[in-house]
Amino acid sequence: MIQAKHYKKLSNQKVQCILCPHFCVLAHDEEGKCRIRFNTNGELYTSNYAESISISMDPIEKKPLYHFYPGKSILSIGPNSCNFACDFCQNFSISQFEVPTYHLEPEELITLCLKNKTIFVAYTYTEPITWFEYILDSSRLLKERDYKIVMVTNGFMNPEPLHELLPYIDAMNIDLKSMDDEFYRKYCKGRLQPVLDTIKRAATKCHIEITNLLITGENDSPDNILKLVDFIADIDPQIPVHFSRYFPHFKMSNPATPESTLYRAREIARRKLSYVYLGNVISDSDTNCPDCNATLIKRGFASKHLVKNGKCPFCSFEIYGEF
Repeated sequence: MIQAKHYKKLSNQKVQCILCPHFCVLAHDEEGKCRIRFNTNGELYTSNYAESISISMDPIEKKPLYHFYPGKSILSIGPNSCNFACDFCQNFSISQFEVPTYHLEPEELITLCLKNKTIFVAYTYTEPITWFEYILDSSRLLKERDYKIVMVTNGFMNPEPLHELLPYIDAMNIDLKSMDDEFYRKYCKGRLQPVLDTIKRAATKCHIEITNLLITGENDSPDNILKLVDFIADIDPQIPVHFSRYFPHFKMSNPATPESTLYRAREIARRKLSYVYLGNVISDSDTNCPDCNATLIKRGFASKHLVKNGKCPFCSFEIYGEF
């Protein structure tokens, strides 16, 4: 337990957390929506510092990141908390309920990276922004050693903490769940605009990729897909987008997304975006050059790429990402 950052004191020993756009106002002994930030005698504390629900080595493509050092392995850790409460959460058992954790001080994280011979670390699984203090401390140590740092996030965070973290973050996969604010309010207990703002800010500072879980009858209409595509294309049409197949989970029982819906989404997106991929469905996941169509990244058991100095070796077209 340590004192939290990004909050302000109110009268009567109340505090307001300003880490994320929920702006939770807490009386003594109350906890925020994320379950791990709480008020003790007019001070905000966090209970999950250095506590990770899992420690594992993953292919970087699993984040998913397809244009950020393809083929590399990444050490993945994450907090036992989330500032959303999505009805369809794929990781609800570790995001919505308390589970046993592993204690991993920032210095121990360095040791673990050395043991696993990796310079790649991902804050993932649930919602990393609720782990703000730990990410800030550990990422500072990692960057001193030129490690590569990834956040897999829902993007629901306030500008100031995002600004504080971005100098240490090399890549983000941001989950854009829908272009409908009512969807966010009804199914995620959040709001859309802060997520859009995070995407815009992060795109100017680090590598980003976008994931959109297509849920049957909720956010899978051609109109919703086109709105998402237009939003990303206005920022940068080179940003990779991953459409992922939904399966019934947690509180949501809608039928699994038909594979045809994902293929339709890819067709719509490819009209304006250079890199579109499908998840949770058997599909071609290779990367082709947008200019000459040569296959540049071949994905399978292990990814192999032909990108040279950030460019296609056949036509010299600049390829989005880091290789």
